[in-house]
Amino acid sequence: MSASNGRKPPLTAERRYGAGGGKGGGKGSGGGGRPGAAKPATPAAKSRRRAAKPAKARPRGPLGWLSALVSGLLRFVMRVIWGVGWRVAVALSLVVGLGVAYYAAQLPPVTNLVDGRARGSVTLQDRDGATFAWRGDQFGGMVTADTISQHLRNAVVATEDRRFWWHPGIDPQGIASAVRINLSEGRGPLSGNGGSTITQQTAKLLCLGKPFDPEVWKNESEYEADCRRTTLWRKVQEAVYAMAMEARYTKEEILTVYLNRAYLGAGTRGFEAASQRYFGKPAAQVNPAEAAMLAGLLKAPTTYAPTNNLGRSQSRANVIVGLMQEQGYLAAAEAEAARANPATLSATAQQDQGGYFADWVMETGPEFFTRDTTEDVVIRTTLDPRIQTAAEKALLQVFEERVSPGSEAQAAIVVMSADGAVRAMVGGRNVSASGAFNRATQALRQTGSAFKPFIYAAALDLEKEPTSLVDDSPLTINIPGSGPWSPENYDRQYDGMVTLTEALAESRNIPAVRVSEEVGRENVRTVASMFGIDSDLAAGPALALGVSESTLLEMTGAYAGILNGGSSVTPYGLVELRLKGDDTPLMGTGGGIGERVISQDAAEKLTWMMSRVVAEGTGSRAQIDGWEIAGKTGTTQGARDAWFVGFAGDYVAGVWMGYDDNRPLSGVTGGGLPATIWRETMVRVLEGQPVKPLPMRVPEPSQATGAIADSGNVSPSNGQASDPETDRLLREMLGTPEGQQPQPQPQPTGEASGSRERMILDVLTNILGAATN
Repeated sequence: MSASNGRKPPLTAERRYGAGGGKGGGKGSGGGGRPGAAKPATPAAKSRRRAAKPAKARPRGPLGWLSALVSGLLRFVMRVIWGVGWRVAVALSLVVGLGVAYYAAQLPPVTNLVDGRARGSVTLQDRDGATFAWRGDQFGGMVTADTISQHLRNAVVATEDRRFWWHPGIDPQGIASAVRINLSEGRGPLSGNGGSTITQQTAKLLCLGKPFDPEVWKNESEYEADCRRTTLWRKVQEAVYAMAMEARYTKEEILTVYLNRAYLGAGTRGFEAASQRYFGKPAAQVNPAEAAMLAGLLKAPTTYAPTNNLGRSQSRANVIVGLMQEQGYLAAAEAEAARANPATLSATAQQDQGGYFADWVMETGPEFFTRDTTEDVVIRTTLDPRIQTAAEKALLQVFEERVSPGSEAQAAIVVMSADGAVRAMVGGRNVSASGAFNRATQALRQTGSAFKPFIYAAALDLEKEPTSLVDDSPLTINIPGSGPWSPENYDRQYDGMVTLTEALAESRNIPAVRVSEEVGRENVRTVASMFGIDSDLAAGPALALGVSESTLLEMTGAYAGILNGGSSVTPYGLVELRLKGDDTPLMGTGGGIGERVISQDAAEKLTWMMSRVVAEGTGSRAQIDGWEIAGKTGTTQGARDAWFVGFAGDYVAGVWMGYDDNRPLSGVTGGGLPATIWRETMVRVLEGQPVKPLPMRVPEPSQATGAIADSGNVSPSNGQASDPETDRLLREMLGTPEGQQPQPQPQPTGEASGSRERMILDVLTNILGAATN
């Protein structure tokens, strides 16, 4: 099939690649093209050229532009964060590392950290040597994580830091959980739950290594408050310090510091002191229930202290028992046993008595060994726990039974021996209070008629007799610069001539003023001051009515001087002071019997006169069957103060009652509720004691002599002149030997008599009464 035109048909390759070109066709290849001419482009080449050209961008909408912008911005921010972040991380790591290294280099040996108290402690013991109170910061001695009870060690870790044994001082998981809880409860991220580890808490207790400096902080409380600040920067510092501790100490050493420095309520520092305070045993011997109670105190020591509220403390302990069981420290049976047998206070801790007395001893002792001591001091005192309990129970009983509910009236009691040794003290109705206002030692109140024994003491010391007569009739005294002053008796009645004994028994005001003026006010002031009334005494005639102020402790001490035979006493509570662990006393008793004030004869006569106050006068409510009682009532103007002070056996007791704001009492006199409180106290005090008579001298039957009146003379018209016939009749009735004068009998009703006729009537009444019995 040759072509008619004589041409060959094209080859397959030519059809595929074109004339003159093969797969590798190039310049000069034959086949129908001109030498050197450009070959036509193949379809593949054209495609490659089209692909090499940049594609023409499609037009974008607003969303496309925005997406591209955001995407680019995010890529830029991430590059910046990465570029800055790793540099900051490196820098922070370097700073933290340097901080850790710095703190670690400053940390002392563990033994130097266990006792960080800025002040010492005072342990107060009663007269028998038993501890009844503590003051200051108690430290029971160093314990370690290995020497305490294993239950206590586990309880602390389970309660405060369950991951303690594994974290490096800080616990990110715990911190995150705490922040979440705080925010969910509407608090700030750093308020409430702190997420602090035991190591961080120890750093806080150490105040980041800053010791107390009195030039920086006014007191230790301010120092501790500063150490407990919870700012973000403080948290950062604590975290760095905690990591330094982890680098410097072992876990056991860190826990040892924590166990010794934690505050656990009732003035205790460390678990050893707390265990001794609450349970009377060392921390090595506590059982699971006791360990749980101690660990529960860490959250709020004062709130959960078992001495404040045992039930609340036990409930908190049950929560800790649950945590210990949950974390595998207690088996189910052990946990159930701990709940069924909760921890209780020791007998000593349960007493919780003598708080007012302890405060008084601390105030009266030397400051450098009491309030400001830097040592651990032991003070043996005069306190008798039996008598203290008697006083507390008596006051509570009378207020519960005799005082209206809701009344704000207060009362105070002091009981002491005749030498001034204070055996009991109650400074208010809250008998277990500590650090409160002490009405027995701090309240200056008018004494009223309770002051009158000092007037008669001065008179008796000047050789007056209990049977000496004094005129109980209206009296007016001109006071220079003030004008006339006319005192009145409480009942506004007058009994004429009465004996000193009758005047005191019925608490007559006019006779007291007359006697005071007769013997001299300055003599009365001197006697009262020497007996121990240190307060300013009035200079005017109203001195005799007890307008001067005094404390219950002073008054009780002054009456003790009458009981001991007329010598002054200085009330005291401190017997012996020594350093803890040292048997040699640094100081001894700071009080006791002093110089003589009045003669023993005068004191014994005065005691007999005061016994008539209780036997047949205003103090009859103080009577105790089988006991001789001497005392005196006192009620101030307007009944703002009511007193009863008296003695029986070896003890003197004083009771005051009134309002703190000086309001008048309603229906209360010294012979009422105060005498009742006195009796309820002394019944308990004297229970089981051998009956002991009072050292008093009963006047011999004799004529009433030495009448005290304005002129100092007694006129026959007042019935006090001697009548031989009357005397003879009285001697016959009484069986009085010839040459002695009969003694008038005391008036049981308080109506003092000055007439011979009434004396005869009294004698006849007694004889007839005796005949009918």
